[in-house]
Order: sequence, then structure tokens, then C-alpha cells
Amino acid sequence: MRTKGLVVAGVASGVGKTTVATGLMGALVARGLHVQGFKVGPDYIDPGYHARVTGRPSRNLDSWLLPHPILRALFERAAATADVAVVEGVMGLYDGRHGGGEQASTAEVAKLLGLPVVLVVDASRQARSAAATVLGFRAFDPDVRLVGVILNRVGSAAHLAALRDAIEGSAGLPVLGALEREPGLRLPERYLGLVPPSEGGVAESYFARAAAAVARGVDLPRLLRLAEPGPTANHAAPFPPAPLPARACLAVARDRAFGFYYADALDLLAAQGLEVRDFSPLADPSLPPGTAGVYLGGGFPELFTADLAANEPLLRQLRTLGHRGLPIYAECGGLMYLARAIVDAEGRRHSLVGLVPGEVSLQGARLSLGYREVVGARDSLLVRAGERARGHEFHYSRLTMGRAAQPAYHVAGRQPSAEGHARGNLLASYVHLHLAGEPLLAQRFAQACATWAAEAA
Repeated sequence: MRTKGLVVAGVASGVGKTTVATGLMGALVARGLHVQGFKVGPDYIDPGYHARVTGRPSRNLDSWLLPHPILRALFERAAATADVAVVEGVMGLYDGRHGGGEQASTAEVAKLLGLPVVLVVDASRQARSAAATVLGFRAFDPDVRLVGVILNRVGSAAHLAALRDAIEGSAGLPVLGALEREPGLRLPERYLGLVPPSEGGVAESYFARAAAAVARGVDLPRLLRLAEPGPTANHAAPFPPAPLPARACLAVARDRAFGFYYADALDLLAAQGLEVRDFSPLADPSLPPGTAGVYLGGGFPELFTADLAANEPLLRQLRTLGHRGLPIYAECGGLMYLARAIVDAEGRRHSLVGLVPGEVSLQGARLSLGYREVVGARDSLLVRAGERARGHEFHYSRLTMGRAAQPAYHVAGRQPSAEGHARGNLLASYVHLHLAGEPLLAQRFAQACATWAAEAA
């Protein structure tokens, strides 16, 4: 039997989607259900909240980074081992890559998966007006199956009664429940969004409070009855028919400074024969024994620069092995770590690995955010010269390259277009790629690691 699922969408960013979705997952787990979390879009942080309450990796569903058949296949693969799938949306329900279209929006993903949508509305500072908002969202696209509303930050029983009467009477959608205003449900934020749970800055009590608030305020049996089976997509999976036998060890940086990875991408690398082992650039003096490749994902290394710089044994090992040709792929925070230095917000310079001939600074930096289409500037570890790939950029720092830089990509529609650094088996860029979107990239990475392992044997 196919797993039932639903989408938790919002009328805008900041209305409490993550709290409602995380609380819903936690409440369903407390009822004895196996819950699979998903996140629409390229966001790495919200899936960490899902994973904390479900005990299983949350998966990203981005309809621009992933071809639609692959998106459906990834959903089906992860949902197949769960009782229910909960998909958290991105921004507002209809917000997409461009203002005039639905591409990469929650609405598009909901339609691709054939799943019903529950709309989260921030009820603070309004009453009957909430019905006008819900009515507009219901009428905007009849192909999106809105099945109910969850109200957040409700002030009182009287407030809830007024909201329910207006929404159900004028917008024609049931109010499935409500969460009261509760200071303990506010999440810590900073310049790039929510604080990742992996950093330890999110109180453990938040997860229990969110689950309890949903269990108390939402009609869970009714909501589960409204959930519907997702798609069947057995033919489009990016994985090989059978996982390849282990042929090399891939060291993946994972600690408070690093942790931005797509779970499906790591699964794909493992299916290509890589034994994925975590290591901490903050704490470990060396890479795992037998390492034949390194994946340095994104994160917030700028918040831990002094500690990263103090781990000199690991810096030396990475520098030495990088010069010898060890396959190293670095995205965003990983690029920053591989640079010669990071200058922090106070102007202090911290020397780092130095494989990327440039220096990162947080001073005078601006937010760089958005989808990117890149074209290979030269043959590299993953992307060959002239090939196109889709990615996402999200950082608050700037990189000044030296004369020895060899751009990895040209970014379509951007001037100057040069991006990242590629030399031999090293590829580093601010752009995050989703390897499941183009499985050939994972195959190349795995083959490079296998070649290194064979030559080192």
C-alpha cells in the first residue's frame, strides 16, 4: 500500500511552517507512526528539525534542482518505508523561482506529487481578515487541493472561535486546529535563517513543546484522513539497479561548523560504492583511515574560524593530500575552509587550508542568494568543460581570488561570471549542487575516489 502524505504550506515566510510541520511530525511519532519528513526547496536547515523528531533523514524536494521524474522517485523511495509523509513547504504556497511563475514553488511540488495541502496562517493581529486570505489562496489555483487550515499564534478561545467562523463560513475550508501564542515555540534566527539544531542552540524542550502543541490543538485523526497516497515512480530513480560494492572511503565533514548536505545525494554516493564516514574539522586531528575522497559541505565555518584554524594537524593533512591529488569536493562553507584564510566580522584573520588561492572576508559582505545555472569553465572533478548544472547559492561572505585561481564555472546571467576554483581533483565553489539531479556527477566523484584508493593500495 502506498504511503499517505500531505503538504504543510504557509501564506508567507515566518508564519510558523517549521514549527507546525515539526510539531506535526513529532505528534505523529508519539502516536506510534513512522513519519518521513520532506522539505520543498534547497533549504538545509529545516530538514534538521524534521530529522530530530522523526529519527530519520528529511529529504529535499526542489522542482528546479531536480528533474520532475527524479523528484517523484525520491519522494516515493523515502516515503515507502513510512506510515505517513509530511512535506514542509517553502516561503508562501505560490512563491517560486520567479515572481510570475510557479516553478520551484510549494504549489508546483504539491501538484507533482498529487498531495493535499494544509495552509498555515499566522492569526496574530487579525480575525475575519484571515478568511479573505484563505479564500484568495483557495481560488488562486484550483489545481492545488487545499484541504484545511491550521492557525498559528492564536490569542484566546474567543479569537479562535471568530477565526473559525469566518474561515469556514466565508472561505469554505475547515480549520483543522490551532496553536496558541507560546514564547517557547519561537525559534532562534540569524542572518541566514533558523539556527541549525546541530549547533546545539535549539533547546531540546522546543521539540517536545511543538509536538505537544500540535497534539493538543490539531485534530490529528481528521488530518490523517485527509492525507492521500503519493505517486508511484519506480522507473525514474537516479540510483543504480543495485548498490555497487564498497570500493573507497569518502570522508564527509559534519559537526557544528559543517552539515549542509542533501540526504539523497549522500545516499547516491553510497550506492556508487563509497563508504561514507563522518569527520569533524573542529575536533578530529586527521581524516578517517583509508580516506580516498573528501566532501566538505556547507555550514557556518565563519562562526568557528578560530577553532578550525587551531586544528593545525588536520589543516596540514588536507593541504598535503590536496596537493597530491586527493579528490576533494567543497561547497560554500567548504570553499571558505579551503581558502587561505577567513577574515571574520571583527577583522581578525584566521589561516586555514590554503588549497583555494583566495581569501574570504565577512567584512563588507552582502547576502548572495538564489538559484544558479553554472557552465563548466574547464574539466573538473564533477563537471566537464561546457557542461551545465543547476545549483543554489546562499552565503553572507565574499571571496577575493588570487592570480593562481582557475575558475570552476561560469554562472549564467551573472557578471563577472567566474565562480569557484578547480584544479586537478579539487573542485570548490559557493554553489551547492544536488547530485541526485544529475547522477553522472556522483558517478564521477565515486570513480575518482575509487581510482585514488586503488592507486594507494
